[in-house]
Amino acid sequence: MQMGQWAELEARKFLEAKGFQVVAVNYHSRNGEVDLIVEQQQDLIFVEVKARSATAYGHASEVVTLSKQRKLMKTALYFLQKNPQYADFYCRFDVICFDFSQQFAKTVQYHFSSFPYDLQWIENAFTFDLEFINL
Repeated sequence: MQMGQWAELEARKFLEAKGFQVVAVNYHSRNGEVDLIVEQQQDLIFVEVKARSATAYGHASEVVTLSKQRKLMKTALYFLQKNPQYADFYCRFDVICFDFSQQFAKTVQYHFSSFPYDLQWIENAFTFDLEFINL
């Protein structure tokens, strides 16, 4: 399992332990992909998951660029169009980041849970902005 796959699985377990129900995993549209879509009560959360080894090159949270945010918003809008049962839900975008202090070779498979890491959950990392989406 590669680091990104591991991070998505761990983020899913983390959110399920907090009482969220998984709606979709790796949801695709022509505009992009949302790693996780979860719900709790009347909240629908679109989650981007990032993992980074060796934070000397920046933290995982720093790689959710404006371009990536725009793609996530467009994909979320597509999801909402295809799933009208969520029309009355409050929607938000969260980012879950895993930062490892150790550098990993990209071609080697590790048991990432055995290495120390920092988990950061950024709730409401950004919000829908239709003007921004259409730029």
